[in-house]
Amino acid sequence: MSRTGAPKAHEIDGTGVRVVIVAGTWHETITEGLIAGAQRTLEAAGAEHRLVRVPGSFELALAAQAAFAGGADAVVALGVIVRGGTPHFDYVSHATTDGLNRVALDAGKPVGFGILTLDDEQQGLDRAGLPGSKEDKGAEAAEAALRMVTVIGELAG
Repeated sequence: MSRTGAPKAHEIDGTGVRVVIVAGTWHETITEGLIAGAQRTLEAAGAEHRLVRVPGSFELALAAQAAFAGGADAVVALGVIVRGGTPHFDYVSHATTDGLNRVALDAGKPVGFGILTLDDEQQGLDRAGLPGSKEDKGAEAAEAALRMVTVIGELAG
């Protein structure tokens, strides 16, 4: 896994930004690490946030849509999909990605994409922001969502 090319972290002012973290429940240790990273980032930025849990990654798009309908300025979607021996991985990965993209485009609001698509659980542990992890994808997804709130605001004028 390489961090080559990753953007440098900068301070973000999330004051007044309402964010909903939607997170699946599969692979608890990895998911909890992702949630913690997102929460740390949102708290450091001063963003208002809350956590909503859904059964799995497939359900994240509908929860994100409901969050926007409820007034959220951004959503951080967190989930873990581990490849198995059936095509289930491909169906869930594609549906989750396409669904979250559609929700963001329909709402015109950002969805921070923190869905880990993994060959094995160790890859998730390496990306979950846990002690010993090489990356913190939950924090990265939250930062992307907050940055896009700013970008959209600038473009809207």
